[in-house]
Amino acid sequence: MTKARGRKDKGALPEAGRKPRRTEVRNGRRGGKALAVEERRIQVELFAKTAESKPETAKARGERDTGRTTVPRPRAPKFASTSTRSGSAEMESVCAGLDVALERVAQNHGASGPNHQTVEDVKACWPSLRPKLVAALLEGAYRPGDIRRVWIPKAGGGERGLGIPDVVDRVVQEAVRAVLGPRYESRFHANSHGFRPERSCHTAIAQAKEFLKTGYGWVVDIDLKDFFNRVHHQRLLATLQRDVGDARVLNLIGRMLKAKVVLPDGVRVNNETGAPQGGPLSPLLSNIVLDELDRELERRGLRFVRYADDCNIYVRSRRSGERVMASLTRFIEKRLRLEVNAEKSAVAAPHERHFLGFSLNRKEDGEVEVNLSERSKRRLRQRVKDLTPRNSGYSMGLVIARINEYLKGWAGFFGICTGCVERTLKGVDAHTRRRLRAMKLKQRKRKRAMLGYLVKLGASKERAGRQLYGGRKSIWKLAHTPAVEGALNNSYWSKQGLLGSAALWKASSERLAISAPEQMTLCLG
Repeated sequence: MTKARGRKDKGALPEAGRKPRRTEVRNGRRGGKALAVEERRIQVELFAKTAESKPETAKARGERDTGRTTVPRPRAPKFASTSTRSGSAEMESVCAGLDVALERVAQNHGASGPNHQTVEDVKACWPSLRPKLVAALLEGAYRPGDIRRVWIPKAGGGERGLGIPDVVDRVVQEAVRAVLGPRYESRFHANSHGFRPERSCHTAIAQAKEFLKTGYGWVVDIDLKDFFNRVHHQRLLATLQRDVGDARVLNLIGRMLKAKVVLPDGVRVNNETGAPQGGPLSPLLSNIVLDELDRELERRGLRFVRYADDCNIYVRSRRSGERVMASLTRFIEKRLRLEVNAEKSAVAAPHERHFLGFSLNRKEDGEVEVNLSERSKRRLRQRVKDLTPRNSGYSMGLVIARINEYLKGWAGFFGICTGCVERTLKGVDAHTRRRLRAMKLKQRKRKRAMLGYLVKLGASKERAGRQLYGGRKSIWKLAHTPAVEGALNNSYWSKQGLLGSAALWKASSERLAISAPEQMTLCLG
């Protein structure tokens, strides 16, 4: 044992009285030129400074080289466990707004969280619950509960995961949002339109139209894959730490982000990344995360419109768009630590893309048409089909009332479409009336009853009988015969109270045209 230790010590003795120096280990092996620890640290710092000071070329960013000096990109934020500022009373402001937050949560009529407490249950015990909640928040002892995971179908296929917190947690989130929201609202970029007061999809489309009118006829459509579930917690908290001086608020938001998720089968899983959709605070946090993307686009001098995680950048040529797509993909994935969905992102003409349910097309005279995207057209027809099932036991009055309710809301949103959409909507109205005629025939079951009903409405018995009994025809084909269409014509359905999508769109378009100048001023200012 002593002999072995002596050989080991002998190998560690310095030669010719030289001072021993620690060497660098590479890939688990010692080899190459040895560097002193202090010397190696200086070299690493020198390399970092050189790499950061190297200017990024315009070609690498996908921009035109104008010869101007570019604005340096800000450093990535780093989060410290406690805030360096003191004396901030932001948590006191949060506690003061709990009553108003409870009323706002109650107005949303949201579902209960994992603890199955409803809004009515919380309001009933609020006088005794509020002092305890305030004390826990001020002491930093409040711990958010779990989040209930709910899966809803997405318009483009697949499912979207929503996270529903408990009612008390939603009240606290709403109070935090009310304190932080106005502070960040004044700093957000003007081209961001999602989840912001006095902004909407309509203002986003209005701004996109202006870019197309000025000759930017190609769009770089960037889709972020599963954005709300991929938000990096440390980067988000580091960004918040720049403006939030109360460590209690920062720690509270951190706990909310780390709250465990209860899956539909009852399994509880950790939440290491993401800001689950479903809480009042997640829209604000998503805009804070993506505001760094907005500032990067502004720094590059690009024309863009962003609504939440849907971002369109407008350029003059496909080649420019491909450069922008490549450089922004690197920025998003390496800097923001998010992922670009390559399957849904593309560089294309605006009329080929789906943006917030619309499709834009610039005509030869410079005017821009706002049409329905193909996805929106399919969704409209599918919704009409779902509202008119032939085998249901619903009365015709109830079916028509449900159709009218849906079409009114639909026309209120798509009222900004231009005249090119009218032909499509007339086709949808004809399809709706045919489905209602099929329901009427199905309710009669037998052809003899169908014939009697048509004759009662004024149809010729001989003509209607020949069309009903002439060959084997399905209910869907019978609904398109001249006898059935003549008896159950447009005026008949108007008397029944059916509203057409084309008429509702036209009325909504005229109403929205009055507020269009105000919206344009907002989105361009």
